[in-house]
Amino acid sequence: MTDINWEDPYCGEGNNCFRIGTDAEGNAYIAVAGQEDHYLTDSRDALRTLIRDIKAGKADHLL
Repeated sequence: MTDINWEDPYCGEGNNCFRIGTDAEGNAYIAVAGQEDHYLTDSRDALRTLIRDIKAGKADHLL
């Protein structure tokens, strides 16, 4: 099992809370807070872009 270092949850108004994390190999992860055992993984850059878009209100319907 990969050792993932999860950040504090991010919660938008009226949205699910989610968490992002990284591992020692440079992989990035995203999961709904409380369900970290069911996560998506991609490059840090791809997930960073997704998170920025969500925080900017461009993609909150994806959650």
